[in-house]
Amino acid sequence: MIMPTNEVVCSGMIDRIGLETSNITFKTASNSLEEILPIPTHKVGLQKVADMLLDAEKGVIKTTSEIKAVGHRVVHGGSYFSDTTIITEEVKEKIKELSELAPLHNPAHLVGINVAEEIFSDAKQVAVFDTAFHQTIPVEAYKYAIPNFLLTEHKVRVYGFHGTSHKYVSEKAISYLEKNSKIITIHLGNGCSMSAVKDGKSIDTTMGFSPANGLIMGTRAGDIDQSVIFYLVKNLGYTPDEVNSILLKQSGMLGLTGYSDLRDIESKAEEGDKDCKLALLMNAYRIRKTIGSYAAALNGLDAIIFTAGIGENSSFMRNLICTDMDYFGIQIDKEKNQIRSKELREINTQNSVVKVLVVPTDEEYEIANQVFKLLEN
Repeated sequence: MIMPTNEVVCSGMIDRIGLETSNITFKTASNSLEEILPIPTHKVGLQKVADMLLDAEKGVIKTTSEIKAVGHRVVHGGSYFSDTTIITEEVKEKIKELSELAPLHNPAHLVGINVAEEIFSDAKQVAVFDTAFHQTIPVEAYKYAIPNFLLTEHKVRVYGFHGTSHKYVSEKAISYLEKNSKIITIHLGNGCSMSAVKDGKSIDTTMGFSPANGLIMGTRAGDIDQSVIFYLVKNLGYTPDEVNSILLKQSGMLGLTGYSDLRDIESKAEEGDKDCKLALLMNAYRIRKTIGSYAAALNGLDAIIFTAGIGENSSFMRNLICTDMDYFGIQIDKEKNQIRSKELREINTQNSVVKVLVVPTDEEYEIANQVFKLLEN
């Protein structure tokens, strides 16, 4: 079951909450509004959203009671949640409990939920978990080779993230290919992850116990030998919190180049910056290596999908990743690769055994559709 229409009635965003100035955008079919003003708290921000929705001239509702449900993206659902869930006090306690595993995300999600409950008091509050799509990963893939009690008693295992995006784009690709398929989805943004998807189900993914490991990201190191952590603590005198900050906020492309925005890195690489050139090669190498391992896990490969901000917009990275992949039957058409579009498209050559697809992700639609399905059922 899907929503009867995917028409967007209104859209908007508030960012830089709590800073001196915040950016607000609000768009409907007939109006568009952009403002720059201070938004000190999430409550003030969401109240501003409600005011815009209710605006007599530009709004789309007459009362907040018209909002029947509010969907919340929640990054970490642990092993508690394998599906979209109506939020109760018990669910909020579990989200809070899991904040230690996603300290940059889950606490902020709780703030958003509490504020939405207050402003949209008649609506169902619904959580869509980024980890839910990956609950189909088999035990041989999600279990770490550590003492068993750490899994059974403390739930230390691979959870995976970006599940809402991986689910959306893989379903789009399956519909396009008109068959259940062996697919590798590549979500490249400031945070990056890959997933091996077989017949619509995730069977492996690069992020693990937290969103910190796997690919090289904007500020996150991704995979690293755990001995490096002990070396930094024991030999170089860093505290565990300092090491955590280094690996999460000072590493990745930022640590390699001084820049976290790929557009800056690509520009500097074109100007001859050696650090930027090397960082791009390292990034592409790790992705190619993962394509190889996931092709083995899937026992074949029908398509790879590029999605998210970098995946959808950087023809340079797509080309770099797909270079010298002939053994896997991956051949990219350089002219098709340069085309910019908001639609699903092929960028492979006619001779390519594997389809290379660019599929714009739409996590907002996916969240709305999952909320709709839950309430209908």
